Amino acid sequence: MKYIKRNVEEVIKKEEKLFKAILVTGARQVGKTTMLKNLKPDINYITLDDMLLNQSAQEDPELFLKSNKPPIIIDEVQYAPDLFRYIKIAVDNSEEKARFYLTGSQQFHLMKNISESLAGRIGIVNLLGLSLREIKELNFNKPFIPTNEYIEERKKYEMNISYDEIWEIIHKGSMPALYQEESDSELYYSMYVNTYIERDVRNLTQVGDTLSFLKFMTSLASRIGQLLNLNSVANEVGISLPTAQRWLSILISSNIVYLLEPYYNNIIKRAVKTPKIYFLDTGLAAYLTKWKNKEVLEAGTMAGNFFENFVIIEIIKSFYNVGELRPPVYFYRDKEKREIDLIIEQNGELYPVEIKKSARPTKEMIENFKVLEKVGKVGQGAVICMYEKIQELDEKNKVIPYRYL
Repeated sequence: MKYIKRNVEEVIKKEEKLFKAILVTGARQVGKTTMLKNLKPDINYITLDDMLLNQSAQEDPELFLKSNKPPIIIDEVQYAPDLFRYIKIAVDNSEEKARFYLTGSQQFHLMKNISESLAGRIGIVNLLGLSLREIKELNFNKPFIPTNEYIEERKKYEMNISYDEIWEIIHKGSMPALYQEESDSELYYSMYVNTYIERDVRNLTQVGDTLSFLKFMTSLASRIGQLLNLNSVANEVGISLPTAQRWLSILISSNIVYLLEPYYNNIIKRAVKTPKIYFLDTGLAAYLTKWKNKEVLEAGTMAGNFFENFVIIEIIKSFYNVGELRPPVYFYRDKEKREIDLIIEQNGELYPVEIKKSARPTKEMIENFKVLEKVGKVGQGAVICMYEKIQELDEKNKVIPYRYL
């Protein structure tokens, strides 16, 4: 089976020189284990999905580590949280770098134990599904910023991708297994959701009502690209607001959904402070909302939301894949309903981005960019859309086709 090279591999190679342990987090089946096995084919590998190994790691973690000596890959390490304390002892007793490679699909269990046991000793990488660049095997790994410098460098790496193909990718999603061989994406996501709910949600978080949890996921998927109204979601599903808040935190921490925070400060007091909701995998969102194929999705009422979701998550991936764990991305909306889909904050400048499922960009699409001028230094802006070529809108803003992500 062909291995698809992951851009974040370069981050791991740098962290190996600095840290004694490396942690790769990410949702189930995004390729964490496959990537580490490809990078480190000659070191020992164990998975705590194995019930016997899991029992050993939980009952006697010290003996477990003595029996499984580093360098080692330990997969799904969240199932034995007591291991972290003994990994700390092991790394403190050695000067060697990169002794432990850990993976985990549950950040909400991992991060607490890491902060208590391995702070300063571990490099952390967050892996999402395949990026568009990875799907097209593009050897380009820079964070997206709509500047002339980015565009000129990006032009050296052409990516031919048709309108039909981009909608196929949006509908299929970004899970590596779907790009290895012909797969039924609906069957794949059906099994994926069952595994996620049974293994991670039920077992690790004590969520008893799994049917309501699935309805909760579906309700959120139907709201991608919108301001999050958790009261409305809770009422629709028939759960309390505190339950909805707890379930949302589970979905965030397990890399299923992403909350895009609004950009506001003391100068722009009329800006809204409610985040917008996105799914980190558009294929999962399409499955939950029952868009059966790319044609009905592209022609449907949520097409614009899905295209916006796709573009924003691609930009977020471009930051994660260079090692930034907190991508500097926001959106803007005020009480006059003036909105900017995305703001990238970099080096003291704000770069506004509008995202449109359109092949006819106009200057009116960047009209709201001027609200940022009273906030701080505004850099170059862009409309990302279906137009075929880069086009200047004015002296500071341009049209950027989706294939330049």
